[in-house]
Amino acid sequence: MSDISLLNQQLKGKTAEEIITFFSSQYKGKLTFANSLGAEDQVITHMICDIDKSIPIFTLDTGRMFPENYSIIERTNQKYGINIKVQFPNHLLVEEMVEKYGINLFYDSIENRKLCCAVRKMEPLKRALSGYDVWICGLRRSQSMTRNNMNIVEWDTINNLIKVNPLIEWSNEDVWSFIETRHVPYNKLHDKGFTSIGCLPCTRAIETGEDIRAGRWWWENPEHKECGLHKK
Repeated sequence: MSDISLLNQQLKGKTAEEIITFFSSQYKGKLTFANSLGAEDQVITHMICDIDKSIPIFTLDTGRMFPENYSIIERTNQKYGINIKVQFPNHLLVEEMVEKYGINLFYDSIENRKLCCAVRKMEPLKRALSGYDVWICGLRRSQSMTRNNMNIVEWDTINNLIKVNPLIEWSNEDVWSFIETRHVPYNKLHDKGFTSIGCLPCTRAIETGEDIRAGRWWWENPEHKECGLHKK
């Protein structure tokens, strides 16, 4: 889309804070932030609370989350005086899926895993984004091979709105330097070797030297390691 190209040209070289400020001004009341409770999204939460606390923040509770995720929601709400909205999947769809394919269907095939992601993530995401024109994400190019060609601004063809990636050029070191210097609360799973935060049965800590997303769906090939939330 030509408008997306123009936005990328306009925002090239801008800081993450400047990018958030731009969209906060241009799309007032029409943008939201999806916080996956990982380090990158905690950085963006901190920025949003400095720039414009009226930007609504939500997270997806798939029903298979780590206990540490609930802890970071509470600590973040308390530190910044906000209320992160928790979006749940449709329980009828979950029940139907589990009855047909089993509780741990995602280990059986890529198709089953993507179905689980669709029911537990994609459907509630679509509801959470309803009525908005822009959603902010914490994606970085260096996170995985499936993200290395993403830009600051993308057009989300699935949800029909603009997706903004303020940290797209950041390194892992940039993220943790920001967290440490500004005392940003972070998910304690990171202290246990988890570099990417997902559902409990589909996420593990990584070994030394492994890719930072190696712990997500570790039984699949790298090119398949997306749940569909960030499909171009």
